[in-house]
Amino acid sequence: MKAMANGALFRFNPAQPGAQGMKVVATGLLIAMAAVFAFARAFEHQYPALSYVKSFAEAAMVGGLADWFAVTALFRHPLGLPIPHTAIIPRNKDRIGEALANFIRENFLVPRVVARRMQKLDVAGAAGRFLQTPAGEGTRIRAGASRLIADIFESLDDERLGGIVKGAVSARLRKTEISPLLGHALASAINEDRHVPMLEAAIRWTARALDANEPLIREMVRKKANWILKLAGLEAKLADAIIDGLRKLTVEMSTDPAHPVRIKIEEALAQLANELHSRAESRERV
Repeated sequence: MKAMANGALFRFNPAQPGAQGMKVVATGLLIAMAAVFAFARAFEHQYPALSYVKSFAEAAMVGGLADWFAVTALFRHPLGLPIPHTAIIPRNKDRIGEALANFIRENFLVPRVVARRMQKLDVAGAAGRFLQTPAGEGTRIRAGASRLIADIFESLDDERLGGIVKGAVSARLRKTEISPLLGHALASAINEDRHVPMLEAAIRWTARALDANEPLIREMVRKKANWILKLAGLEAKLADAIIDGLRKLTVEMSTDPAHPVRIKIEEALAQLANELHSRAESRERV
């Protein structure tokens, strides 16, 4: 798993459909702009209007090289050179995985979310419908049980019934340890891959949040960019590279079940299940 995470994470796959075509087109355009720049510079003294063409070609080359460097620096060292502040995502993949795992644990596996889900379960209604319309063997017994339960409830007034139910539920909740049950349920869900839909929903939510907060990310990059980037006008390109890199990360995580970041999240969920079952502090908090 570690070898896969260190060797395969965020690596450009040249065999990916359309990847070779995009590389050829981008390289061809860069070479074309270099040729236009050389031609305009050679004949600029004869045709002064070519100075505009030369400036256009020069700007295109600088922009293309800046885009290449910014995007490449996110995923690997450009030209294999260990330039500082490059290969950003591979060097921080563990931190990214831990952050996503903490996000799921703190926003999806909290008591209020679980309680909201539990409130949708109508256990009493299901039991009533079962007793009202029984099927199969034991029909007469179930019908008699339904009449007996109905008679008992009708014999109690609302205030007394409410007090009995409230006291019984409160006493049972105080005696019941929920944490081991949650730990077993989470471990069982992980073993049977029933946590995958929740994980994929979180990834889709992250992608939507990224799209919704794109202006905020750009503003943060603009504020954090140093004066050299601002002077060169590259803060916008850096923001584009960061946003594109994060989008690529969410797409790869949603399409690759063996993605290293997803594996990190699943490891964190497994650790949470173990803590819910065996750690006294976690059991007390629950």
